[in-house]
Amino acid sequence: MTTSIATVGLRREFSKTVALRDLSIDLPLGGVIGLVGPNGSGKSTLIRLLLGLIRPTEGSATVLGRSVTARDSVDVGALIDSPAFVAGLSARRNLLSLARLRGLGTERVDEVIRIVGLEGRDREPVRKFSLGMKQRLGIAAALLADPALLILDEPTNGLDPAGIVEIRSLLKQLSAEGRTVVVSSHLLTEIETVCDYIVVIRFGELMFAGPLSDLVAHASAYVIVRPEHRSDSELLVAALEAAGCTVANTPEGVRIDPPASAAEINRIAQSAGITLSEISTAQPSLERVFLSMTGDDDGELAQQRSRKAVA
Repeated sequence: MTTSIATVGLRREFSKTVALRDLSIDLPLGGVIGLVGPNGSGKSTLIRLLLGLIRPTEGSATVLGRSVTARDSVDVGALIDSPAFVAGLSARRNLLSLARLRGLGTERVDEVIRIVGLEGRDREPVRKFSLGMKQRLGIAAALLADPALLILDEPTNGLDPAGIVEIRSLLKQLSAEGRTVVVSSHLLTEIETVCDYIVVIRFGELMFAGPLSDLVAHASAYVIVRPEHRSDSELLVAALEAAGCTVANTPEGVRIDPPASAAEINRIAQSAGITLSEISTAQPSLERVFLSMTGDDDGELAQQRSRKAVA
């Protein structure tokens, strides 16, 4: 088996809203898989479908080679929303109770406490835990059955920068132990450093699925040109457009996309009587590529979401 999760034509409707639209993906076995998209894009709906908590309107899904309606419950661990624990009990007591409820051996409790880095704090009441520690405890609970696949829904949501770094390190560790880890987020920057594979969803539609290196390939280079006198920017834009270049006047300078040669840009500027102070090649960040895929204009997002809802 080389696939951890596979879906074919997966669709889920809630009244008139289409949360997932004919989604077909094949996710690899092993590594950290990032499921990213704006809030409301369908990530949580997909996760609930994969866990068998809700049923698809159309299509099918398999997890570790078995239908989501037939697979064993112990082969997948999950953390959805904020984990709920008895605040007055210690982390250890909470985990022991969960292990007994699930019919699992209590000897696993010590191991998951070690895995998530709560040794020395496991006998403290959960009410004293920070949000990051509670997330670690939630992951520990998901690991009790020693699952081959771990699905985490927004595990860094609400964490401070230090907490995000801690969870990133934990995800790397869990992957290195041979598990497949699927982690969702609405911010690519929160998880890109640990992901081997990325799935981008927008309004229930698949925008991209593939290795992180393939997503990098979507980041086309462009040229930034700065005139010596800022007042010449509009004149430079007009001269470049007249020469057939695709340009935009941005805060960082006049952007040419796709890039033209420095010699050509110099000739165009000189013919317009403009002296240039800088010509440089730039590469958009992965976050910018992600935003271009998912839409970074709030008004446009709202209009598209409205159209999707009634489609």
